[in-house]
This record gives sequence, C-alpha cells and structure tokens, in this order.
Amino acid sequence: MPRRPRGHRDRGQSTVELALALPLVCLLMLAVVQLAVVLRDQFSAIEAARVAARAAAVSADPQSAASTTAMGIIGARGRVSVAEDGDVVTVLVDLVNGTDVPLIGLLLPDVEIRGRASMIFEPP
Repeated sequence: MPRRPRGHRDRGQSTVELALALPLVCLLMLAVVQLAVVLRDQFSAIEAARVAARAAAVSADPQSAASTTAMGIIGARGRVSVAEDGDVVTVLVDLVNGTDVPLIGLLLPDVEIRGRASMIFEPP
C-alpha cells in the first residue's frame, strides 16, 4: 500500500471552514452597512435641526420657516417641532430609521433618531 503524503486527510478542510464562516461574515458586513445608514440619518437629523433653527431665528414666522427648511433636508420621513422660549428658538427633528438592510432588518427594530438645535432670535 503506497504511503499518502502528510495532510492528505485534511483535503477540503479549508473549504468546509469557509462554508461555515461565510454566512457569519456576510451577516457582519450587512450589520456594518446598517450602522452606516443609521449614522447617516443621525447626521441628517442634526443638520436639519441646526439649519432649521437658524432659519427660524432669522424669520418673522419661525414655525413655518423651521418646518419648511427641515423637511427639505429630511423629507417626509420625519417630524419637526419648534419651541420658542423668550429670545431662544429650539428645533427638534424626530425620524424613524427603518432597518431595511436584508437579514439585518429582521433582527433589529427600527431606530428612532433625534436631532436638536437652539439659536437666539435675530430680528429680521
């Protein structure tokens, strides 16, 4: 009986290991993509609140200026609320980020995102 080279029994082992690990690696990559989407929406909510607060601070009608400006940035996905307290206007932007990335969306709930900014009124 001829001798087989050493390690011959291990033939295909790396293929099996890759087949076992690949779904976990793909799931991890999809989770990273979902995290990037949530962070993008968080930055959008903060920016929308900041720009809307600035628009409200220099406008004669702070409510409509803030709502129009914020909705232009975040679209119809969010809700904008404006509070006036003396000489300060505060804008709060709320939106819900649906976890839409395949497979990850089934594992994670939707994420509520909030952006807030305050500015001092400047007469128009």
